[in-house]
Amino acid sequence: MEKIIVAMVVSLLLSLPYAPQLSGQIHGSPAVSGPQETVSPTLHSSPEASDVQGRAAEPVIAGGDLLEISVFGTDFSCGPDKTQGCQIRVSGSGGIVLPLIGPVRVAGLTVAQAEQLIASNLAAGGFFNDPQVSVVQKEYSTQGISVLGEVQKPGLYPLLGGHTLLEAISAAGGMTVKAGNDVSILHHDRPNDRQHVDLSAPADSNIPVLPGDTIVVSKAGIVYVVGDVRLPCGVVMESSGLTVLQAIAMAQGTNPTASLDNAKLIRATPRGNQEIAIPLKKILSNKAPDPKLQPEDILFVPSSAAKSTARRGMEAILQTATGVAIYRR
Repeated sequence: MEKIIVAMVVSLLLSLPYAPQLSGQIHGSPAVSGPQETVSPTLHSSPEASDVQGRAAEPVIAGGDLLEISVFGTDFSCGPDKTQGCQIRVSGSGGIVLPLIGPVRVAGLTVAQAEQLIASNLAAGGFFNDPQVSVVQKEYSTQGISVLGEVQKPGLYPLLGGHTLLEAISAAGGMTVKAGNDVSILHHDRPNDRQHVDLSAPADSNIPVLPGDTIVVSKAGIVYVVGDVRLPCGVVMESSGLTVLQAIAMAQGTNPTASLDNAKLIRATPRGNQEIAIPLKKILSNKAPDPKLQPEDILFVPSSAAKSTARRGMEAILQTATGVAIYRR
């Protein structure tokens, strides 16, 4: 009997160090051993941060906009007649004056941000408990997007709400053959910050545009190839540049009667037009370097059949260049 009692006491003493673990297992909680680890709470992005990220894709309120403001479940009105609701136009300074709360500056805010601001002012004044404010832009001070420059139909297009750059250019009929890849955007809410976009990267260039923005499509650099070539034309320069041989290739080469030794380049300089001799025969035989061309250069290849053609005046060559078709590489 004494052996049984001793065995029970020893078993009880051995189980004491593991009592917390056993107790935790019984109650379904994890055992605690050693220092506890501090678990940091999960951080969520604030509504303000998400608003900043999405603001570029939403139209913002500007001076001159007509707003319709209502508070759900109430007869909130801007005038003595409660049935008329509240329609108010934003002043030139960007503010509105509302009953109960007075002046509120809303210019530069999105509709959602204006709703939150008005609701917080109504709640802070004790006029409503948790007011549900709705703001609707009935009229825009700038009713559309201006698309200018090298587009088929420049003008003002009524694209209300959020649109993309390519959608605005498409509304203007698309770009002309003389259009370049550089597009400048003047945002109505940032008039001193002109944004430049490179259309050669469509995935990165199709950015949001808003009512009141102005889009200007630049003119590409053009090189004119005229004279005794198979297809006199104007060649649109790409970002990689253009050489004399590449320009001749775009003109489908020279005719058999071309005087390759008398080719010349007419280049506009600050001091006026300048004639530069081009040793086209040596360039074709790889005995002379292939010079790079500049925008608005005119490459003239005369005919050997009539030597007077080689002496054709500069003005005549300029007139010929203005009538050729424009091609892209």
